[in-house]
This record gives sequence, C-alpha cells and structure tokens, in this order.
Amino acid sequence: MSPTITSTDTVTDTAAHPPRPYQSYTYAYPHKTAYRPLTAGPRLADLWAGESRQSLSLYLHIPFCEVRCGFCNLFTRIGAPDGLTGRYLDAVRRQAAAVREALGDAQTPRFANAAFGGGTPTFLEAAELERLCDIAEQEMGVDLRAVPLSVEASPSTATADRLAVLAERGATRLSLGVQSFVEEEARAAVRPQHRSDVEAALTRIREAAVPVLNIDLIYGIDGQTAASWRYSLDAALAWHPEEIYLYPLYIRPLTGLGRHSDPGAADREWDERRLRRYREGRDHLLSHGYEQVSMRMFRRSDAPPQGPDDYACQTDGMIGLGCGARSYTSRLHYSFDYAVSMREIRGIIDDYTATEDFSRALHGRWVDEDEARRRHLLQSLLQAEGMPLAEYRLRFGSQPYDDFPAELDTLAARGWLDDDRTHQLRLSAEGLAHSDAIGPEFFSPDVRDAMAAYETK
Repeated sequence: MSPTITSTDTVTDTAAHPPRPYQSYTYAYPHKTAYRPLTAGPRLADLWAGESRQSLSLYLHIPFCEVRCGFCNLFTRIGAPDGLTGRYLDAVRRQAAAVREALGDAQTPRFANAAFGGGTPTFLEAAELERLCDIAEQEMGVDLRAVPLSVEASPSTATADRLAVLAERGATRLSLGVQSFVEEEARAAVRPQHRSDVEAALTRIREAAVPVLNIDLIYGIDGQTAASWRYSLDAALAWHPEEIYLYPLYIRPLTGLGRHSDPGAADREWDERRLRRYREGRDHLLSHGYEQVSMRMFRRSDAPPQGPDDYACQTDGMIGLGCGARSYTSRLHYSFDYAVSMREIRGIIDDYTATEDFSRALHGRWVDEDEARRRHLLQSLLQAEGMPLAEYRLRFGSQPYDDFPAELDTLAARGWLDDDRTHQLRLSAEGLAHSDAIGPEFFSPDVRDAMAAYETK
C-alpha cells in the first residue's frame, strides 16, 4: 500500500529558495480530485470508439484492508461484513462484461500488463483471488500467464494459500508494504506489525517463487533516525528484493511537528530530515547494485524486466475495474466517485455493488491537447531516464521548451535539469530528489482550480 497526497499547496520560488520538496506525489495526472460528475454519462462504447486496443493496461481494484495505516488516504475500507467481498466481485464481473462489450470485436484488445491493487488485494481469500483472476481472463480476455501481473500485499495477508493461487495464475511481481522493519516506527505510522510476521511473509513469498519481489519502505516517520533508517534498508536488502520503493511520509498534520512552536520552522525541519533520509536511502541502494528508476523506485540491476518494450503509460489506454479504479482513453480519464473518509467510502462501495448497468462513465475529466502535453511530460520527466525530445515532437509537433518555457527555465535555474537540450529532457540527481515539487508545477490552471475546489469527503 502506497501513501499518496492530494495537496495543491504552492510556494513562492526563487533560485535561492526553491519550493518545499514534498508537495504532491504525481503518480497520475490529472488527479482524481480534479474529476467531476460527467454530464449525461457518456457511453463506454462511444468513448472507446476509435481508440487503439493494441497495448492496454488492466487494473483491478480491491478496496479492502485489515487495518488502515496512519499515512493512508487511499480508497479503501477496514474489513468487510459477511458477503461483501462476494458481492463486490459479482459487481466487478458485471462491470468487466460491460467494458468488454463496449470495446467490441472489430479490434481484439491486446493487454500489455495487468495489476491487482487496492486497498489490499490479498485481503481476498484464496478462492476469491481465483474468481478475480477468472474475471480478468474470462470476461476481459487477458492471458495472465502471458503478461506481467503485479499484485499488492501486506504481511498479514500474504498467506501460503493466497500466494499459491497468485503464483499459479501467473503473478510476476508481488509488492509487500513493509514500511519499516522497526516495530516502534511501524506503530508510529499506525501500522502495527511484528518484525517476525514480516519476515515470515517474506519467506512465504520467496517460497512461492514469484519472480519479482518489491518491498515498500517509508522515510520521515516520527522518531526515525539515520541509524534506524539504515537498519530497515539493510533488513530489506537481506532478502535481495528485485525492487525497493522508498516513499516519503506524507501526513498533515504530523504529530511530532505539530508540537513545534513555529509551524513554518517545523515544516522546514521535517523537509530537511526527509531529504536526508532520501539521499541516504538512494545512495545506499545504488551502492548495493540497484538502479534508480524514479524518485521512489529502485530496481536491482539483474532483475527480470516487467513489461514489454513497446508499452508506454503516456499514450496507451488503461482499463480499470472496481470502484476505486481509473480508466484512460485519449480524451477522457474516468472512474467512480472518490472519497477518503471511511463513511463515504463505505457508501460508494455499497452503491457500486448494487449497480447493474456499467455501460456509462460517471465521473471523470476530459483531456484536451494541452492536458495531454502536460501528462506526457510528467509521466516521462519524473522517470530517471527522462523523455526523448524526438518522441514528444513526433506526438505533438512541438518541443517541450516551446510549450513550457517558463517551467523548464525555472528547473534549469535551480540546477534540476541535465544540460542536454537536443536529445533528452532529463532531471538531474537533485531534480529527481525534488520530483514531488516539480510535478505540481506542470499542473494546468484549470486542474489546480478543480483540485482546490474539491470538497474533501
């Protein structure tokens, strides 16, 4: 489970005083807080008419967890009353059938990858995970054994029977939300767990022989030190995971900082502490044979590839199933309603499970040419390898330096861009460290306004 934030805070910037480094995790653009109810609910068949089906991504969302971590604002609820997971999977099957019908048969959909996320997909029992895989294969036509399949899990739900199902059905990547191997830090993040339970889960995952193990760790937890951070890093490295994600903690307000007499000073102190932990973690992983893929993602240099070379998240379509999943066409990003509070989430899940007609998109945001440019740049620039300028020019007929001169000049003035202006647009090492400050600077005024106007619920 990955921590996210939806803040749109802005800070006056100068070269000497850059913006706060931790503003917004731009894992998708536009963010769901910019989505709104769609007038007349456009038909999926119309939305997907003319869209390429040659390299689609399938995401199935399971909005259940055994506990909600203190840092989490994902769309998920704690536990499930009797029968709710079964009713939820029934609804996912109905939705999948509606989506597959909307895609039609004129061009057979080709899926490049699949993922089960949440929430915690392994909250489902083994038989229910079988049902989930059946929906992907029987309704959507995805051969899960032929494409990369990533699944998120928690230590308490990574049981042998669940892992056996996932391994047999083709899972190629298992992501375990550990966050910290220090029990006191886990409790501080409201993620109570015992180190022995985490180690037992990792043992089961390795025994299941899923090709790629990812371990999520968090830095910036109240009370975390350089020594305790190194302890968690080394504990993770002992398992030789193919991937490690390092997430900065996002909490507002943070209890420890809230006690500071000067909130501004407290924020600066926390920012500096998180940047130190980030750099320590980055350098430690690089020295142990890992390559940096993004600010958060590190992959072991000999890890097996996870996806076809011809798949590009900037341009290819996404089909999301489940009430917290997004879908992307070239013109519209859409989903169901979004909430953070437990009461609202429960209501949305109940409405979803009672839905019979999934033939229309209900909530979303239209993506025009300007927004498409912003999304493409963000999805590329925030990766360590950056963006080929020729790729951008081929798609949009322009150069990013022409489309976003002020933003890119500001990044260059801060020293956050590499000097190559002819072939590749790439962040410097320090720019990559400030990815969560860079992302929001490319949000359009309309998206900023929509996010600011969103009423938290």
